[in-house]
Amino acid sequence: MAFSIAWPDGYVEPGAGEDQARVRLAAFRRRLYGCLTARADELFELADAVLCKPGRVLMLAELSLEPEHQRGHGALYDALNCGTVQVTRLRWALAAMPLPAWDDGRIRLAVDVSNWLRPDAVTSPERSFCHCYGRGKNSAQMIPGWPYSLVAALEPGRTCWTRLLDAVRPGPDDDLATVTAAQVREVVQRIIAAGHWRDGDPDIVVIFDAGYEPARLAYLLRDLPVQVLGRLGSNRVLRQPPPPRQPGQMGAPLRHGRELKLADQATCPCPDVTTTSQTSRYGTATARAWHRMHPRLKARGAWAGHPGRLPVIEGTLIQLTVDHLPHDHDPKPVWLWTSDPAADAAGVDRCWQAFLRRFDIEHTFRFLKQALGWTRPRLRDPAAADRWTWLILAACAQLWLARGIAEDLRLPWQRPAPPGRLTPARVRRGFRNIHGTLPALTAAPKPGKPGPGRPPGSRNRRPATRHDVGKTTSKKTTQKTTRSPTG
Repeated sequence: MAFSIAWPDGYVEPGAGEDQARVRLAAFRRRLYGCLTARADELFELADAVLCKPGRVLMLAELSLEPEHQRGHGALYDALNCGTVQVTRLRWALAAMPLPAWDDGRIRLAVDVSNWLRPDAVTSPERSFCHCYGRGKNSAQMIPGWPYSLVAALEPGRTCWTRLLDAVRPGPDDDLATVTAAQVREVVQRIIAAGHWRDGDPDIVVIFDAGYEPARLAYLLRDLPVQVLGRLGSNRVLRQPPPPRQPGQMGAPLRHGRELKLADQATCPCPDVTTTSQTSRYGTATARAWHRMHPRLKARGAWAGHPGRLPVIEGTLIQLTVDHLPHDHDPKPVWLWTSDPAADAAGVDRCWQAFLRRFDIEHTFRFLKQALGWTRPRLRDPAAADRWTWLILAACAQLWLARGIAEDLRLPWQRPAPPGRLTPARVRRGFRNIHGTLPALTAAPKPGKPGPGRPPGSRNRRPATRHDVGKTTSKKTTQKTTRSPTG
């Protein structure tokens, strides 16, 4: 029932000569407007101003000067601070849109975290320490900000397009693996309910980069039709399957075999599968795979308090080596782990090729931050940041729907783009012409004037509360008393 409300199949019937892409775009805009309950007109015009602005979004107040934005800058900030976005309904609308089609019919999802850095916002609550990479080697920093976990559907081929499906802001006290598993579970359930996956279809591949624990995610998502694929650090140690039990052997059966240190090639046994492929960018790509590789879990950290015996989570370990990279002639091997315990040669090639497609989401993050100005506003309330984030996701969905009808308005020094190969920035450049052909949904603005505000020069008698960064809950520690000897 919720899905039928979000995106009914027969919502708009295309007429004679009417472009179906334009019909889908108009239908999604109606669904988006229905997801905005409080300050709906202002929030909807704000999303249109982001799409139709000729250049980059550098500040929120500039969006009020666009022709698509009929209200003042005061209403803009008021909508972000006090408006309402029905996130659940908008999630269903995003999931109901068509997904990128692959030749094998398999859906590929990428999950990663992008940070909204707020180092100087001492009055903003729920900030965490975000890991940020520097330009030099070993120059990573921990900067306060709001991390956002985003899920996107990947497209085949070399492209900068991805289909954003969901965004979640983990709190300072949340466990990343638990939040990510719950987020992926809801996305997969919406994909199944939308009819994109049916019984008998191949499993959905969910791809993670370094920083996640793929074995734990595979255990948390074991009841869903998904195949987890993640990258491992070179300092990891996995266990081989135990040797077969000998006749007459006493004692409990072994659960773990010999160690395999990824940093030590001498500990690697003969691979179960070896494939070789020729690529245009990396030269010869060689993949070696070992079946039934698993980490040895211990009852601490995330597994502390696990009921019963700790599980053995088996999968396939893949080592990918290439001849060269575009800017590195001596590349290091890449280690991948997938939840398929016995992947064949075709499955091994599909895994490392899908992992290379994961980097398309990095282009999406760059477009969100540099072109659409996702992290530009200096908002105090994290709820306002969530509303702005969902408006940006809705704007990206409209660009994805409009890329087949957008005109290539290139600059004089840019090359013409082939048909169907427009980038998100070029589609956004021609979105104003498309916007003029779509039905108007917002009402006319009501006349008014801003309030007097605080008189100039007066002192602020209600200063904002300052919040600490990081975890806010303290762990209970027990003090151990010692008795000193007497006499």
